[in-house]
Amino acid sequence: MKYLIFSFLLLLGVVFLVSSCEDDEGLCVETTWYEDADGDGLGNPAVSQSACDQPEGYVADNSDSDDTGGSSATGSTPVSAFDDFNADAVTVSFDGDEITIESNALPHHTSPYWDASNSLYIDPVVAVESEMSPGRINEGSYTVTVPASPQKASNTSATGLGAIGISITGAPIFNDEEGPNVALSENVASGFDYAGGHMGPTGYHYHLEAADVSENTLLSHDDDALVGILQDGFLIYGRRCNSTGDHPTDLDESGGHTSSTQHSDGEEFYHCHIINEFYIGSYILLFGVDLQGTPNAIM
Repeated sequence: MKYLIFSFLLLLGVVFLVSSCEDDEGLCVETTWYEDADGDGLGNPAVSQSACDQPEGYVADNSDSDDTGGSSATGSTPVSAFDDFNADAVTVSFDGDEITIESNALPHHTSPYWDASNSLYIDPVVAVESEMSPGRINEGSYTVTVPASPQKASNTSATGLGAIGISITGAPIFNDEEGPNVALSENVASGFDYAGGHMGPTGYHYHLEAADVSENTLLSHDDDALVGILQDGFLIYGRRCNSTGDHPTDLDESGGHTSSTQHSDGEEFYHCHIINEFYIGSYILLFGVDLQGTPNAIM
């Protein structure tokens, strides 16, 4: 009898241990997921649920202030911003929900990269003449079509070599690379003109914020002026925020945030800024980070 009781208790213990192990294997750490009703990759902070696995229609992000879709998540690009572009170089066309920007790449500021016979030619102001790249500013052709109401993508996109945006002068904006996997160096940057530009195989273009010199009467330097438009359709402004007059402290990894500007008549919309930090030496990049929106080809 004692043997039967002992065997029963032993069997009961084994069943309990197996059951406990199975329960342990089923444990998980729950995550808070937020509803993404408009499918833009951004979640509604007011609608959430906790689950071990990501529920359909929910995301980990909770930054969507309007999850109903349309342009309200980031705001429409204010049309008046294009009044700041160089009309002699840039043509802007509006077609429904798209904007096409075409440029001949000829800036309207002075530079030692103009041919000496051009009225805009000046001797180098900040450029080290021996470090200037060969070539002279000449006419080019750049075209990009972007959404009138650009949206943030689910994932950021790295920029590539070549034009990643078009500046207000008409010259293209480049990133922080001088060649394939070759970062911009201080030595190369010393040959840039006061506008932050130089010549390359495809023509004149900008990498850096313009210098604070008397010759610079057009380009942003530590202010809230419009710099241009990026290939994902978002505008890029100078280092300061128009709505506060200060360097913004709420920028995301792309230098972007949502606020009003001098072009939006008090309406807030998403846009980027030159990030207020030195890249190399005393040089500040125009844009050396990932794009928040979907990049459109600049042809």
